Amino acid sequence: MSNEHRARKRFGQNFLHDPNIIDRIGRAISPRTSDALVEIGPGQGALTEQLVASGAPLTLVELDRDLIPILQRKFSDQPQITLFQGDALKTDFARLYPEQKLRVVGNLPYNISTPLIFHLLAQHQRIKDMHFMLQKEVVDRLAAKPNTKAYGRLSVMTQYYCQVESLFEVPPEAFSPRPKVTSAVVRLTPFDPLPCPAHSAEHLQVLVRDAFNQRRKTLRNALKAVANAEQIEAAGINPGARPETLALTDFVNLSNQLCPAD
Repeated sequence: MSNEHRARKRFGQNFLHDPNIIDRIGRAISPRTSDALVEIGPGQGALTEQLVASGAPLTLVELDRDLIPILQRKFSDQPQITLFQGDALKTDFARLYPEQKLRVVGNLPYNISTPLIFHLLAQHQRIKDMHFMLQKEVVDRLAAKPNTKAYGRLSVMTQYYCQVESLFEVPPEAFSPRPKVTSAVVRLTPFDPLPCPAHSAEHLQVLVRDAFNQRRKTLRNALKAVANAEQIEAAGINPGARPETLALTDFVNLSNQLCPAD
């Protein structure tokens, strides 16, 4: 039976094949036997081989049913691998390896990268670190600072939960089929404890979402449904400022002003 598998557009599949890039990602992750590894979207198993070499228990989460037999054949002699066919966006990662924190790895297609990152951030207490290959544009947004075009909701909420490190870029020719964009590898390391905790993470998330939904408006106008100018000023923030000028600590202070601790 052939191991050939045509990449599917609806799954956003671009398979990594450059051995130098695969090795570089493996060295960045540097898995150990004592780790609990989860790989999202292993594809044809190029990076999986790097992870398997550590001897650590490894769960593969793959949505494409047609890739399952290919992965089963390739890793049939590796008893530490658990293969799970399913949607990572619906996976309860907290149930995997309940005795230890997870190290999550993935080459994430653009169409699910943002919702999947939010899904994992909601389970941050169960995660040791995450290494993802994403479109460079998304990595830029994850790592963006205030007063930049890339800075937005994804930047604020990811940096609320995690230290963000943009590691290196990956050119289109490292994939088959070649994507039209440059990719990059990012490391997200959840804070424990959070350095700047909000009274309610849910309230903070809604506040940040509302602010950036109308990012060209002033805070006074963008947040008029949830806060008045006096409340914004009470948090030490100029109501005439735009959302992209606020640091994470500003958003947390404003959220805490509007949603006091119990």
